[in-house]
Amino acid sequence: MKKISLLIIITLLHYSCKNFLEEELISGISYEYYNTEKGLKDLPWSCYTPLRYIYYTEDAIQLTLFGTDTWRDVGAGNARMFHRYESTLDANLSSFHNVWTEYYSAINSCNIAANRIFSFQGGTDFLKTENDKRIRESEARFLRAYYYFFLVQEFGKIPLSLEENISVKTDIKRADVADVYKAIIGDLIYAQQYLPDSPSDYGRATKGAALHLLSKAYLTRGSAVSDQRGQQASDIDSAAYYADQLINSGQYELLNDFADVFDPHNQKNKEIIFAVQFTTNKLANSPPNTMHRLFLCAYHQFPGILRYLEGGTSGTRLQPTNYLMDVYDRQNDSRFYKQFKTVYLCNNPSAAPKWDADNAPDPSFVGKPKFGAGDTALVFSMDKDVPDDVVAKRPYHWLPRNKFTELYFIPTQLHLDPDRDGIESTAGTRDWFLMRLAETYLIAAEAYGRKGNYSKALEYINKIRERASYKENEEKPSEYYKVEGGSINDLYKSTKEEMLATLESINSPEKIRDFILDERARELNSECQRWFDLVRTETFLDRVRKFNPNAAPNVKEYHKLRPIPQAHIDRLSDPGSASEEQNEGYY
Repeated sequence: MKKISLLIIITLLHYSCKNFLEEELISGISYEYYNTEKGLKDLPWSCYTPLRYIYYTEDAIQLTLFGTDTWRDVGAGNARMFHRYESTLDANLSSFHNVWTEYYSAINSCNIAANRIFSFQGGTDFLKTENDKRIRESEARFLRAYYYFFLVQEFGKIPLSLEENISVKTDIKRADVADVYKAIIGDLIYAQQYLPDSPSDYGRATKGAALHLLSKAYLTRGSAVSDQRGQQASDIDSAAYYADQLINSGQYELLNDFADVFDPHNQKNKEIIFAVQFTTNKLANSPPNTMHRLFLCAYHQFPGILRYLEGGTSGTRLQPTNYLMDVYDRQNDSRFYKQFKTVYLCNNPSAAPKWDADNAPDPSFVGKPKFGAGDTALVFSMDKDVPDDVVAKRPYHWLPRNKFTELYFIPTQLHLDPDRDGIESTAGTRDWFLMRLAETYLIAAEAYGRKGNYSKALEYINKIRERASYKENEEKPSEYYKVEGGSINDLYKSTKEEMLATLESINSPEKIRDFILDERARELNSECQRWFDLVRTETFLDRVRKFNPNAAPNVKEYHKLRPIPQAHIDRLSDPGSASEEQNEGYY
């Protein structure tokens, strides 16, 4: 998607496919275009375009993070119903309609590509061999599986079509969840056979991406107990098998330092299996990635600090729950202080607060600025129960944990984008990582744990936890000894041994499930996975009630599925009963 020359045609192709659910074509491009060599060559790119949509809007966080055990709302205005499961969380919300329409449009593009590549009669310079055709067909089928996997987890029973639609469809019926999973797994088994280890263009689907998604689909289907997903006795074995294949392929590796994975200037690193592509080129970066603005706090409202490029636009959408802040061993697990930003420096010294007589360390300080340009101006701290008079004596704005509010709290820094066009620009340029090897290890660990092979599960878990430890001679943050109880004498000492999990901590079905959920929270907390984790493990209701006080009063079991968009139901020419067309709880 960084191919600038294809940008316009990709967009036109994408929107010309929307008539699977929409009643009119938006562009004038005919489906006959796909019967030309150029059309067939451009078509696979249009299958990728919708991947960008969800990370341009706020739909990504509303559909995957809001209302979970790890994130709580911060006065998110019109989206508050996603956090609190209010009655306005209904079938008319645009977020449901948007993702439904975008992803079904993408599915139709994938269907066209998968169906026409082998039927094309003309000669092409890019489909010279049978293998070339298999690769492009597999690419389309991988993407189709991804879109269906997202939709079936969100909505449950959904329409299933593996054939192209070039006319308006108004007689669409929902397929059983089992049939959707069967189609997803079938596509991915095919795709992993033919996709290359290394793509011709960075960002295209690979064998590794198909293996990752296949192992995750098997795990999701096979881990169901009460839910009916068409689970098979061999599913968990298959999840472990395909995850092992990927881990042992040698194509990817865990980076030594967790922070390096999210270095904005090293995005094509060995841990990334598949990512949504964005770019610093303005002409090609449409729509852009706006996720960089959604995990921040209002730091700029503190005197002495202005918004700055590296600090972000200071949006406030998501605040970590107490569970998320406490699920880390913050003394020994480097991921907490590498994920969350604790310090802001003064860049507006003329507005810095001044010492007054009540809190100045010495009478000579009264009336003088507490800090100057480049000094520490704001610190978020995990300290608890700090009295106001102690807070006031600090030579900077100090917010211990008991002072956090909906505007002021410890923010996530993993997605900050210093390559944006300017301080106020929301047009982000960073890729969004959909799949990385750390998650593959956790998929494998959970699969082996569910099989009862706790020793193998522990091996994979400890690969992740060892990477998360502080390394020998790595300087820990000052919070290590100032806040978290460590000794300053151990500031450069490895924490590997403290981080390794034990067999006792995972050696039962409940222990391994809960440990993996906690580990996924630590490793993947802001990567738009959490909703799926809770629903997949059938822990959604219990964990939301236990760990999210804002959501607890209203959340019900039926909220584990989203409502089918009303706009889709209204388009049906012969709709069935409410229970046939809509999910329970929404009619």
